[in-house]
Amino acid sequence: MANLIETYACAPSTERGRGILISGDSKSNSILYCNGRSVFIRNLDRPLDVAVYDDHSYPVTVARYSPNGEWIASADVSGTVRIWGTHNDFVLKNEFKVLSGRIDDLQWSPDGLRIVASGDGKGQSFVRAFMWDSGSTVGEFDGHSKRVLSCHFKPTRPFRIATCGEDFLVNFYEGPPFKFKLSHRDHSNFVNCIRFSPDGSKLISVSSDKKGIIYDAKTGEKIGELSCEDGHTGSIYAVSWSADSKHVLTVSADKTAKIWEIFEDGTGKVKKTLECPGSGGVEDMLVGCLWQNDHLITVSLCGTMNLFSASDPAKPPLSLSGHMKNISTLTVIESNRKMILSSSFDGSILRWIQGIGYSGKLKRKDCSQIKCLAAVKDEIITSGYDNKVWRVPLQEDECGVAEHVDVGSQPKDLSHAIKSPNLALVSTECGVVLLKGLQVRSNINLGFTVTASVIAPDGSEIIVGGQDGKLHIYSVSGDSLTEEATLEKHRGAISVIRYSPDVSMFASADLNREAVVWDRVSKEVKLNNMLYHTARINCLAWSPNSTMVATGSLDTCVIVYEVGKPPSSRITIKNAHPGGVYGLVFTDDCSVVSSGEDACIRVWRIEQQ
Repeated sequence: MANLIETYACAPSTERGRGILISGDSKSNSILYCNGRSVFIRNLDRPLDVAVYDDHSYPVTVARYSPNGEWIASADVSGTVRIWGTHNDFVLKNEFKVLSGRIDDLQWSPDGLRIVASGDGKGQSFVRAFMWDSGSTVGEFDGHSKRVLSCHFKPTRPFRIATCGEDFLVNFYEGPPFKFKLSHRDHSNFVNCIRFSPDGSKLISVSSDKKGIIYDAKTGEKIGELSCEDGHTGSIYAVSWSADSKHVLTVSADKTAKIWEIFEDGTGKVKKTLECPGSGGVEDMLVGCLWQNDHLITVSLCGTMNLFSASDPAKPPLSLSGHMKNISTLTVIESNRKMILSSSFDGSILRWIQGIGYSGKLKRKDCSQIKCLAAVKDEIITSGYDNKVWRVPLQEDECGVAEHVDVGSQPKDLSHAIKSPNLALVSTECGVVLLKGLQVRSNINLGFTVTASVIAPDGSEIIVGGQDGKLHIYSVSGDSLTEEATLEKHRGAISVIRYSPDVSMFASADLNREAVVWDRVSKEVKLNNMLYHTARINCLAWSPNSTMVATGSLDTCVIVYEVGKPPSSRITIKNAHPGGVYGLVFTDDCSVVSSGEDACIRVWRIEQQ
């Protein structure tokens, strides 16, 4: 069997020029954020403790805990709200079609009986409040002419709902049933976020006009503003109150977060400016925040979450990050197999340490998309969609000066000779390229469509897989190749080939969902009938002791086979990654790491029977 022991979660989805509204539950000290069609529940005290809800049919935009922490309401771009339990496998309680377009914000009433949602009504209603159990509407929300970006329930009686949006308005509604009461147009740009204080006395709105305005929560009248002195110099995207209602946290496009002291007269003064670590680029703009217990959480445009201490804001923050797009490759540093490198479709390379999690993003001078990644001692080799192969020195927290060679056409696969790390093999559509360092030793047209390749650890042999399902084995002598054998067993194009660590075997897999283990010397099949996936196999990995082979597939599963035992005794990890598994690597003889379409990395402990 296989047990999930760690999840390295993806980062929240972000969008330039828009705030994101993360939320949490102070009792369990967990936060909620969204990426793709999934909602992530992450415990701030144990960041590797991650749960994922992935039953939405469309990308999710916002999720909120109910006041008692028993339910979560999540909304998506289709205007649908799903209400599901935080326990018992996330059982679905209700699903309602609330708006005709994307929902941007959603809030529970303090008594947990009603939900208000706002967003893009596509010319119809931009706000709707409804009973959480029946879906029946509780009020009319006139007064907005454009998308409503944020909404909030007053946490004390008498209940009020406040909304704000792209029409520069802040509106108040009394109820239930809710009716329009008054409107303010004090902002001169999009009003991005609106929040009542926990004690129900005040309301704050923040805007792209760099201003924060404070209102009386009961009457709706404006009572003050955040001071311009030491204020933000860019759009303010989000705001969050402290539990005592005396301070707020704001984040801005100016890449800073600020703690403000809010006075009784409704004015606010900067108490502390938080400088978030980063390179200073556009990706460090801050687009989301949350004040929960002693945590001050900020979210940058690149998805990095920085956790500051409210009691000691000068202390360096804990950074949590992850990929934002599907992870295309996964590898380990041979000298330290607990260190994992992953790259995603957008060109990000992240470093992880087993048992710790996120360990930094490798800063690169070039940001080209990455298709293949290999780690070689103190450098990495990458190839992408630009016909280039890069060799990048690995330094403490960044990549050194990268050098590249153009191989003439788009690389399909990339591998290096572990015992001769200078030697690398790149396959292109019609042949293979042998590289020594950054010099092309030979560029050979093989006369068939190449789909996968691998070079032996000592560089003496290569195996090339074709569109026709055949494996072609060549010996390497200097710059030339000599074909030694052609193996026919697969019934689909070869997708991946890997030598076993002891080099006595190799394994291959195809797009027709079959994997085969071969004896290297005799070229005989050692383990066949590995036909338990229901879709193409994307990746394959050997355990360090060469006794196990793991395969990952588009069918979302990882299957682990033991060499020497029949395939029927396999271990299947179902739904390892929604959308498909695209990366696999063993860190030790019983730990396999997987990555996939969901932009997450998971560590599984294999227990042999």
